[in-house]
Amino acid sequence: MLRLRLPGLPRDPMVEARTGYVPRVWVSWLMALANQVDAAAFRLQTVSLTAQGAAITTTAVPIASLTAGLYRVSYALRITRAATTSSSATVTIGWIDGTVTCGQAFAAVTGNTTATVQSGTVLLRCDNDGPITYAVAYASVGATTMQCALDLVVEAVPGVAS
Repeated sequence: MLRLRLPGLPRDPMVEARTGYVPRVWVSWLMALANQVDAAAFRLQTVSLTAQGAAITTTAVPIASLTAGLYRVSYALRITRAATTSSSATVTIGWIDGTVTCGQAFAAVTGNTTATVQSGTVLLRCDNDGPITYAVAYASVGATTMQCALDLVVEAVPGVAS
């Protein structure tokens, strides 16, 4: 993907034999590469939970410190053990924007089979030292309880003024 946005690699030598300097064509190419890397979203933290058989109360994603800005939070939930009768799991992502506590609750997952999956992404503006949180509401009916796995990724989206 990165290579598609950059002009082809310069065919000039990387160092001029006479001066020992890097030629302008290489400097320009390397600066274009650095600018694309700087503008790319990058992962701050992941959370991976398996065999969850109960509700997950609001939990902060363990990030050392957040600066005010734009973040992308993505999750994937899968039922790993179906309940005897029925089950439900609802993922909620939370954050603070302009001192207001915000949240996005996704649709309940009610398939109750081990092939039942859901994923989602929310783009959010977060204050300094957020935190960004996640929670899972849980319900299970029957002798065998439902279990699920949750994977969550928080990425910083640079290049947006705070």
